[in-house]
Amino acid sequence: MTAIFLLSGCGITYVNPEVGLRNTTANVNVVEITTRTVQIANQSSYTPKSLPEVFYAATGGGSVAGAGLGLPAQPYVPNEQRRDATLRLPPPVEPGAYEIGVGDVVLLATKGASSTVEELSGLLAAQNQRQGYTVRDDGTISIPDVGTVQLSGLTLEEAEAEVFQAIVEAGFNPSFSLEVAEFNSKLVAVGGAVRQPALVPITLTRPELGQAIVAAGGIAVPDEEFALIRIYRDGTLYQIPYEQYLSNPDYRNIALTAGDAVYVDTTYDLDRALQFYSQQIDVIALRQNTQAAALQQLQTEISLRRAALNEQRENFQARTDLDAEARDYVYLAGEVGDQSRIPLPYGRQASLADVLYLAGGFELETGNPREIYVMRLTDENTVIAWRLNAANVINLTLATQFEMRPNDVVFVEMQPITAWNRAVSQALPNIVSIANVANDN
Repeated sequence: MTAIFLLSGCGITYVNPEVGLRNTTANVNVVEITTRTVQIANQSSYTPKSLPEVFYAATGGGSVAGAGLGLPAQPYVPNEQRRDATLRLPPPVEPGAYEIGVGDVVLLATKGASSTVEELSGLLAAQNQRQGYTVRDDGTISIPDVGTVQLSGLTLEEAEAEVFQAIVEAGFNPSFSLEVAEFNSKLVAVGGAVRQPALVPITLTRPELGQAIVAAGGIAVPDEEFALIRIYRDGTLYQIPYEQYLSNPDYRNIALTAGDAVYVDTTYDLDRALQFYSQQIDVIALRQNTQAAALQQLQTEISLRRAALNEQRENFQARTDLDAEARDYVYLAGEVGDQSRIPLPYGRQASLADVLYLAGGFELETGNPREIYVMRLTDENTVIAWRLNAANVINLTLATQFEMRPNDVVFVEMQPITAWNRAVSQALPNIVSIANVANDN
């Protein structure tokens, strides 16, 4: 009796936190979370905060502007008497697979509207606007959401393998085909006494001499016996008298290769023909140097822009870490892994399940899964305690649908036996002490 009396008089109490109507002046309504009430709870308007625009900005890209390749003016053709011309044929061109180069345009084709092109954000729109992807001066193409892929110097088969690898690494469906839509990197120049000087592209099939001349509108000379077709290749000049070109079909079938320059001359002066080729090479070299300088300037600009964006993002992150940025929070209490204040995410809704399991979930040994509450203060100063009974784990699916609002308080009550155990654990030292005193007396 003495021990019981002393225990009752020692002031030991244990207060069990709970959600209810007692010991509060607030107007509280407890509502079970069901499929229907989840919809009601989610009707309260809330727009998640957005990240600053700097997190959505990209450094962007660009293209180096440059004048299109053109042919220099035809050299002066004087009046002179015909002289004998020697037939000098160019060596045969070794066949080989076409290699993609700078300026070529490649197209990605997919099986349907719901495959790779639609999965790659912005890819279909980019294709419609640009008619494919132009190989840039650094030999790459840029695919939205995938990145840059190096294609210059690759055959079509090798390029498909590179694009396949890049799409797979980006996590998209790699069902596609690749084709060259425009051949701009390897050209044959045709000038001189033709109707329309032209640049003939090297495609999957190499153009022949006759095809190149036809592409330039054909030969236009007042007297065919004075005409001479010259081919400049790798520093060597070859020539075919026009009369022999007409009489022998094999000469029209001579295969051309990238860098060839075909010049239809009405004079036998080799120096004047070489002047044309020298002018052509100088113009191309000057244009390439200009493009290289412009590309370097573009890369420097992009680097500065990227550094500025990164600095703004890091400053925002630092302010967030110092709690200097306005955030929306929910609060987690009761029998949970970590009682804490949890910020709501940017740009999307968070669910009750997100909040519970972000903090490690509720305590399985001490928490009461039948008594999980979300307490929300309404505009009428009424507290609605939304109650989730997760004793049946199927009801946890409701937690994934229940949307959180700023200042919600998530509370998990303890098991009844947990309250008893904690009261005993607090009282036990005092009971032992009282018993010792009684024995000493």
